[in-house]
Amino acid sequence: MIFASTLRRLTIVYTVIQLILFGALAIGIYLFVTGTFDFDAASQDGAGALGAAELGFLHLRIALIAGFGMLCVVVPFTSYWMARTALRPLRQSYERQQQFVDDASHELRSPLSVIRGELELALSRRRSEKDYRRAISTALEATQDMVQLTEDLLLLAQDSSNEFESRLQAVSGDEVVRSAMTTVGTATMTDRVTVHSDAPELISGIPPLLVRALANLLDNALKFTPTGGSVTVVATNNSESAIFSVTDTGSGMTPHEIQHAFDRFWRATAASSAPGHGLGLALVERIAQAHRGRVAIVSTPGIGSTITLSVPLRPTSSRTR
Repeated sequence: MIFASTLRRLTIVYTVIQLILFGALAIGIYLFVTGTFDFDAASQDGAGALGAAELGFLHLRIALIAGFGMLCVVVPFTSYWMARTALRPLRQSYERQQQFVDDASHELRSPLSVIRGELELALSRRRSEKDYRRAISTALEATQDMVQLTEDLLLLAQDSSNEFESRLQAVSGDEVVRSAMTTVGTATMTDRVTVHSDAPELISGIPPLLVRALANLLDNALKFTPTGGSVTVVATNNSESAIFSVTDTGSGMTPHEIQHAFDRFWRATAASSAPGHGLGLALVERIAQAHRGRVAIVSTPGIGSTITLSVPLRPTSSRTR
């Protein structure tokens, strides 16, 4: 792998540079001590004083050589650590790009196959206007799905929370809840969703992302709550954070499923037949990280789940410009 060979070369370079510097320092110390020593004064004090000086220089040489030998053993390890530290940001960036390429190539194949199949079928022979409209509608739905998936992958591939700073603005917590409800589609869930909103008037955040996160939680809750069940959205706050929680009476999750719930493209067995790509909760977690917040799951199989999104009311000091 390219990073393994680069790590080795960088370790060797760091080792050589450090040993050269330490060797030059040891030689400089010895030359300075011997160069500034007054041999004439020592010879006037007698042969014993001169011999003692020579013995001291011998001990100094031995100490410097022994110290350099110890450094020859220790420096490769420190150089390896320095090389890993220097390469870590580059490696993380490369892995994110590789993850994006792998995810995109894997997930975009299905909608592209649908589009191609529908268009080829429509062009295979003359058809009625109804057949053409059906084929075009199916291709359009697959295109919209592909656009949404691409946007999700791009969001997940972004480098760090610092990239979101320029988009921070004051947003109403109640407005986030209303927009999320509208995004999911209130007409199909009026009788199933209950909202209790006591959110703060203003949150320092990115409105489209907060709406997207809450809409994902609401969509998941509705998707896995059977007919006759209920979904409750609660928006409140404490002294530090705005808190959005979505509680459902659906199938719930096991501890194993909770552990993997935020993994990209991972889907529980119960969700295998439901529409989606397995990116919903991964996106919620990424949006929470972008706001220096967090997301947590409490769930009981057969009873339901509560997923809580917490977002700081104000940006932390590291984000203040």
